[in-house]
Amino acid sequence: MASRLEQAVTRFRRRAEAEEEALPQRAAAFRAAVQERLRGLEREVADLKGRINGLLFLAAGAVLAQVVLKLLE
Repeated sequence: MASRLEQAVTRFRRRAEAEEEALPQRAAAFRAAVQERLRGLEREVADLKGRINGLLFLAAGAVLAQVVLKLLE
């Protein structure tokens, strides 16, 4: 009976050690996935920022054109 218990404990310890060894690999994979998502978000935010700047310049140009047209009338 004790030998079966010892075998079970040994198997459990081996499994726990294997999981502990795999943990840094999982953490590294998770970290890489998070970094890739953040890079994607940074690209999207940069694109959005460019579009907003373009719209602001378009609106400012339209206002400036209207002011010039009113002055020339």
